[in-house]
Amino acid sequence: MSVNEEMQNTIADMVDGRRGILAADESNGTIAKRFDSVGVESTEEHRRFYRSLLLSAEGLGEYIGGVILFEETLGQVDDSGTPLPQLAAKQGIVPGIKVDKGKGPLPGAPGDMITYGLDGLAERLDGYKEQGARFAKWREVYPITPENPTQLGLTANAEMLARYAAVCQSRGVVPIVEPEVLIDGNHSIQRSAEVNEQVWHAVFHALHQHGVVLELMILKPSMITPGKECAKAPAEQVAEYTMRSLRRTVPAAVPSINFLSGGQGPEEATINLNALNQLWHAPWQLSFSYGRALQEPALKTWQGVDDNGPAAQQALLKRAELNHLAMLGEYQEGLERE
Repeated sequence: MSVNEEMQNTIADMVDGRRGILAADESNGTIAKRFDSVGVESTEEHRRFYRSLLLSAEGLGEYIGGVILFEETLGQVDDSGTPLPQLAAKQGIVPGIKVDKGKGPLPGAPGDMITYGLDGLAERLDGYKEQGARFAKWREVYPITPENPTQLGLTANAEMLARYAAVCQSRGVVPIVEPEVLIDGNHSIQRSAEVNEQVWHAVFHALHQHGVVLELMILKPSMITPGKECAKAPAEQVAEYTMRSLRRTVPAAVPSINFLSGGQGPEEATINLNALNQLWHAPWQLSFSYGRALQEPALKTWQGVDDNGPAAQQALLKRAELNHLAMLGEYQEGLERE
């Protein structure tokens, strides 16, 4: 099988108009903060148990078509000895892997950031494939200030995303391209739209330069919202701004746009996704790739107590089902209380 055939099969298994992606790829530092919020110590065993709890929720594959794993998780097993990627695959959930190595300041562009991890990526991808991963994810972040992102920030981050995506496709791994425009700040929704359009334009220019096959990738962008220090925008406004900017910058060849939640709460992220899918027909699947917005109810229910496991799984399943309905434009807020 050619690398393109491998990727076509992965896209077919993940992009079906009804399922999204569970982001369970928190770094050890990030998941420690999440665990702290419910009084759980972030040990390797606790992380293994929690993530196996999520992936073994019966019926999760009805609403989730892919899961992004952290490198540690890719090599872990559940209590019966089943590798966690296989646990996901048994439910028809395609295993994937976060491959970037975190971020730091971008020299020459004060306030902008750049992500690390290209060195040795091709060899790492070969190893991840042997462990069951079929897609990868790489995140670049863009702060919004009066000065940021700079032109250098736009260009350098787009170049990193494109180089990563090209390496993935050379190894038969579908790349998820994640340019996250941060929600931090007091900027208006108009300013957010302006920056997101600049970011997406730069990213697709770089992807084209590096020969990335758009039909064999997934875009994971931010929704266009005001900064979190401002009043929240109505879902209809978020949808209109987001769709308008996507139409201006994202080629129709991209099969799926899986939005990140980016600081939105679980209900808010679902409501906004629903509004997007109620607007008008889009050339791409409009789906989700949520981390905290999917996991938060389950984590709060679990709280590190084994007996709470089944209830935590039900909380995850409910959140996943509601986002599935939002993909269809059929979500209703009353369903939150059922």
